Amino acid sequence: MSLSLLVGCKGIKGKDGKPSKDATEATSSKSVLDYSKVKVMDYANTITVEELKEQLYYYASDEMEGRYTGSPGQKRAVNYLRDQYKKMGVPGGAAYGEYFQVVPGKAFGKPELSSENVLAYIEGREFPDEVLVISAHLDHVGMEDGEVFNGADDDGSGTIALLEIAEAFKQAANDGYGPRRSILFLHVTGEEIGLKGSNYYANNPVYPMENTIADLNIDMIGRIDPAQKDNPDYVYLIGSDMLSQDLHDISEAANKKSVNMRLDYTYNGKNDPNRFYYRSDHYNFAKNNVPVIFYFNGVHEDYHKATDTADKIEYELYQRRIKLIFATAWDVANADQRPALK
Repeated sequence: MSLSLLVGCKGIKGKDGKPSKDATEATSSKSVLDYSKVKVMDYANTITVEELKEQLYYYASDEMEGRYTGSPGQKRAVNYLRDQYKKMGVPGGAAYGEYFQVVPGKAFGKPELSSENVLAYIEGREFPDEVLVISAHLDHVGMEDGEVFNGADDDGSGTIALLEIAEAFKQAANDGYGPRRSILFLHVTGEEIGLKGSNYYANNPVYPMENTIADLNIDMIGRIDPAQKDNPDYVYLIGSDMLSQDLHDISEAANKKSVNMRLDYTYNGKNDPNRFYYRSDHYNFAKNNVPVIFYFNGVHEDYHKATDTADKIEYELYQRRIKLIFATAWDVANADQRPALK
């Protein structure tokens, strides 16, 4: 999550710029399916502690050099994400089916700097032009005096969550239950230096903002806030009811049907002194009138320190939070109507 306190958009994906459909043939049928018969938790349960550990220990390893925006370590990180999506058969979501949306130096105010957002995409069966975004930032703060700041929780936890959620949706698609609406898995760069990657996407959207039905943003979901140590089965939700009561209600219902953990709204306010609502990438969607939910575990003693390492993640709790987000995304993507704005 960014330390900065940052206080849109049109764009239509051209016909030639649509992602390849080769890997989503299972979702291309226009027949109407009864999604109420689907055992959603069977797909959520494909998200395992073992896979989370394997992926996060690598993504937050010294090899990635703290993933500072534009650095060699950050380039290795985006290549890893692209390769994982290719391996699971989820196509690129950028123009012409590519996985990278190049973010030029001018977006950072540094002409010499270049970075990438990573986009993967599953096309909707019934409402392909309506897009649910699930986002996380792929960068961290880099290195200092040769010491690597690994960023396992911030935001390796969100990054790997996206991969696992995408894999679960892809399995459902392979079984004939592709999402009714399209889903964009959006890994954004430059969050730690001012939400730059998501701002660039919001100003240059691959899919029109008016067709973006919601953004579920995941930033730090692997640890426990010291204030919650006596009752740790929780996650903070921020923004769920600010633009859409429908989204909030879907979220609450999905939680009760799935993991039934405690949804804590302590920081759910524009006047929260921590300003968390403004400090992660969902904000660049919210300011464009896209309903959002920000999933967050709160800050802890290793925030933005070299000690934010993969061995400190609470993996079973991390897994439960990801299952919750998957279940919520499932209900949003497969609802009869998109979440209505207030």
